[in-house]
Amino acid sequence: MQQKEKIPIFACKFEFFLDTDFMEVNTSRFFIPENAVTETEGLDYGAADLLIRTAEALSQTIYQSVYIIDYFKQGFLYVSDNPLFLCGHTREEVLEMGYDFYMQHVPAEELDMLSEINTAGFRFFNEIPKEERLDYSISYDFHLLSERRKRLINHQLTPLMLATDGRVWLAVCVVSYSAQGKPGQIVVSKNNTNIFWHYSLDDHRWHQGERVSLSEEEKAILLLSAQGLKMEEIAGRIFKSVDTVKFYKRRLFEKIGAKNITEALSFATNNRLI
Repeated sequence: MQQKEKIPIFACKFEFFLDTDFMEVNTSRFFIPENAVTETEGLDYGAADLLIRTAEALSQTIYQSVYIIDYFKQGFLYVSDNPLFLCGHTREEVLEMGYDFYMQHVPAEELDMLSEINTAGFRFFNEIPKEERLDYSISYDFHLLSERRKRLINHQLTPLMLATDGRVWLAVCVVSYSAQGKPGQIVVSKNNTNIFWHYSLDDHRWHQGERVSLSEEEKAILLLSAQGLKMEEIAGRIFKSVDTVKFYKRRLFEKIGAKNITEALSFATNNRLI
């Protein structure tokens, strides 16, 4: 039997209590003591330029929006020109707006949720050993408002570079359409493990879980479906009967709570299952 990874007990017992004085509608709610970077030592903006060029190249090959947060300057260091995240603005405008962008384009009732995620996430992160912090990511869903339309997006944030004291200096965010039906779904995951931590907005606590794993047949069905192949064609490719493919597909949907192949693909991509 494979031995499970030992998980720090803090992750399961962390609690978050709402502070009504903190819930002002301004950008200061996102730049808080938990993520403050105050020392300039070790902040190499020459290396940051290389990261920007890398993000620019990446954004040209994927459909998601990409941006980089600078927690020292308390704003955006880079924003890709994918319109999904821009809400009708140019990327230069979004760079200039910084976190005021969220004030304008996130529904008021979800700003409190983002503030709580921000605080809970950084408190969680600051308990992780410094040498492991670049291995963690946080994912969550919220709405963006653009031209009177609400779009539910998935937001995945991963640290890129740390300050000398181990705090996050730069983080990359990848934005895509959400496969969920409502905002929330806050998950911290560690690279190359099946363990994750889900944050509950009901009890304001982190709960440990184990990620769903897909069989090779289920992964193949997802990838071949993404290529536009029909059921009969998929069956021929994986040398199974059509009825067997239907069985795998039904089991796959049950595993991840998807209603159709589009939701299944989105979920599997966002959760790095394929």
